Amino acid sequence: MLRLLTIEYHKLKHSRTSKVLIIGYFILLSAIALLASIKFNIFGAEFRLADQGIFNFPYIWHFNTFMAAILKFFLAVVIVSMTANEYSNRTLKQNLIDGLSKKEFILSKFVTVIVFSAISTIFIFILNLILGFSFSDFNEASIVFTGLEFLFGFFLKLVAFFSFCLFLGILIKRSAFALGFLLFWWIFEWIIWLGTAYVSTKEIAWQVWDFLPLGSMWNLINEPFTRLEIVQTAATQLQTEMVMDYGVEWYEIAIVCVWIFIFIYSSFALLKKRDL
Repeated sequence: MLRLLTIEYHKLKHSRTSKVLIIGYFILLSAIALLASIKFNIFGAEFRLADQGIFNFPYIWHFNTFMAAILKFFLAVVIVSMTANEYSNRTLKQNLIDGLSKKEFILSKFVTVIVFSAISTIFIFILNLILGFSFSDFNEASIVFTGLEFLFGFFLKLVAFFSFCLFLGILIKRSAFALGFLLFWWIFEWIIWLGTAYVSTKEIAWQVWDFLPLGSMWNLINEPFTRLEIVQTAATQLQTEMVMDYGVEWYEIAIVCVWIFIFIYSSFALLKKRDL
């Protein structure tokens, strides 16, 4: 396993684009901390986001993992590129000649996906602790470590998304086209939702959405904004009931795990069939 990871490390080490994207990704993750100092002016009233409780424990685990997951597209470019470049640079064929099996090749990519996801999760964990202890009104251990399931949801979300990118890189073999297809697929899932809602109901449309690749990944971490105290207060004043299930559910985890298996197995099946 270490040998496979070492091979991928040396490939990324000599890719300037990948290094820039990876560094940029972690800089942007760190930029979440800047939200603490941003002041907004709404209807003449100034307020700072940190004062609205976004960095309070345990809410911070939900908010920051949701925001950080949006930035995953930076690493998606790295995953797609490092896979597609195997064909354009002919390193895949050379690896196979040197004794690397097709199964080991896919495994090396998947291990890289897991490492990227794990490092991102650890980074967010540390960042949340720093921000939480700096701004949170609640620092009791029982509160601080409540809501860690969002970290697991974040990790699984990244593994699934990067596995999808890995599959597209092998399927299409061109970085730009693979990323273009990723955008197309995102639009396609929304078309499915709209079509289902049109012929049936929105409730059924959301149920269908729950089983789609990107839809199921999105569901792992629901939007956190309606949990904000200012939003809840406004809803109460408007006599609007806002009841949502924000947790990371076991069936959502199961659906995403199935898609991860499908993506990795399909990647191996494609590579196995091709004459390189």
